[in-house]
Amino acid sequence: MPRLQIGDIAINYLEQGHGEIPILALHGNLGCLHWLDLTFPLLPGDLRVIATDWRGCGESDKPEPEPDYGNYRMEVHARDHLRLLDAMGIERCHLYGHSTGGIIIAHLLTLAPERFDQVLLLDPVSPLGLELAPTQLEVLGAMKRDRDACFAGLATAAPTLFQPDTLAAGQMPQFAATASDAQRDLFNRLIDKTRLLSDGIWFGTPHNLGREWHAGDLARRMPDMTQEHLILFGARDYWIPRQHLEVMVDKLPRARLEVFPEVGHSMNLEQPARFARLFGDYFRR
Repeated sequence: MPRLQIGDIAINYLEQGHGEIPILALHGNLGCLHWLDLTFPLLPGDLRVIATDWRGCGESDKPEPEPDYGNYRMEVHARDHLRLLDAMGIERCHLYGHSTGGIIIAHLLTLAPERFDQVLLLDPVSPLGLELAPTQLEVLGAMKRDRDACFAGLATAAPTLFQPDTLAAGQMPQFAATASDAQRDLFNRLIDKTRLLSDGIWFGTPHNLGREWHAGDLARRMPDMTQEHLILFGARDYWIPRQHLEVMVDKLPRARLEVFPEVGHSMNLEQPARFARLFGDYFRR
């Protein structure tokens, strides 16, 4: 996959398809562009999709985190992607974001609103930010140290791939009989990818999301984000409070929410064919 130098770091990306207006795709925290691996082959060929690894993730450069994780702020990730678009000669595009990719997109919309059209969000962290409890931060530390703990933690991001009774605390999740070989293989590869993450991602992201929550600056800008938004939410999401998304629908000028009762945090992994249809239908209108 190609890499582009943007300032003092290089960003890894994957591009497929052809279309007049590209779609920039942003993964979530603890992620990488491979979270779309099951979706990419199912997308229409007339959509040009560019998926990236954030700084600190996947095959992108991983700067040493500053003591306050300032070089891993959500706005920094947004500015990285603006520079990437500049380097690729893309003046205008659509946006897709999963989980924490959603709040990075909100920063993009405040930094350069004239460059973006439609926005599709999958179980996003809202412009409100997100404050994790101390116990949740402890879980992240355990996930970084131990692959099995990471497997158990990330299983809650795709709960319908696992037997429900094995998702309880202290148990090792077991794949459900309905999980395909491709889903099982990709999930294990994604766990392996977490071993590459910078501490700026493991610990900097929750720290900076908490900053956003307490500051409230981005949340106050929601009425200025006039792009059309479609927000997809899995009702079995353990990570994102639904009420945060309802605030988005209330505050954003052109936003609607679709709820899927039988899906968790990651429709792109749990029901990739369905997600590809929704993605294609939205951006081909």
